[in-house]
Amino acid sequence: MQPFLADDGEVIHVAITGDGRPMVLLHGWTATHRDWNPFVSTFGASHRVFRWDARGHGGHPLTIGQAPTVERMARDLENLMAHWDLHDAVVIGHSMGALTLWQYLRDFGTKRLSQVVFIDQSPRLLTDEHWTNGIYGDFDNERNAAFVRDLEQDFAETVLRLVANGLNERGRRKYLENGKGMQMARERLRALDPAPLIACWKSLTAADYREVLARIDVPALLIYGEESNFYTSTTAHWVRDAIPNARMHVYDGVDHAPHLWQAERFLHDVLDFVGADCDESCAMCA
Repeated sequence: MQPFLADDGEVIHVAITGDGRPMVLLHGWTATHRDWNPFVSTFGASHRVFRWDARGHGGHPLTIGQAPTVERMARDLENLMAHWDLHDAVVIGHSMGALTLWQYLRDFGTKRLSQVVFIDQSPRLLTDEHWTNGIYGDFDNERNAAFVRDLEQDFAETVLRLVANGLNERGRRKYLENGKGMQMARERLRALDPAPLIACWKSLTAADYREVLARIDVPALLIYGEESNFYTSTTAHWVRDAIPNARMHVYDGVDHAPHLWQAERFLHDVLDFVGADCDESCAMCA
């Protein structure tokens, strides 16, 4: 990975692959640049692909201690694009990455961007009597406060329960079965420093990007999981209707990570959206 310094002196780690028009991939909360591994070869055939470990993520300890708030991560994204002088960029954000991208659009606009892709996210995570398109449809301030207390007591198990207690029955079953994959996920989460990730969560749940959506003036693609752990189809359609001329795909039978469950379809949909051609490694386009 190639480190660079953000404007506050924090070291941000970035993997760069391929050549062509820039494409920046933003992962979700507690995840790393490795989440994008299945797509690098195909995207890299037509794009110069940038994948970071967001501040406080990827097992990289903070060097100056500034928490990975969504505002700070959006500034880190601008620092990354300024450092490599990126323009006409495609930026793809999954989950937290989508929130980071919405914050970036609010703070920095679209001068460096050509197209944006948002994967399975709501513009406001917390719900109230007027907003039911957040987490589970009923994850309000009180419920979030209890969740944060649980994170401080047992970070790994609380993150796993957030996924398991959601809208996807398969996710709940996998948690209860506690197979090898679940045990590996638990050990990975236990190896992380929880403090910056909890601070990050507090920032994410304080954010509200509903007003940003109507001001997006570059082409937008939305990818949602039909059986998302967190969001119903109502959320997906609300976001589509809020962004001018947005294109949306809903992937049947998959959860909060539709791009990972239907990787070939995701590659095809993104490359079709950005106007690139798949090569023979993409079975959907062969």
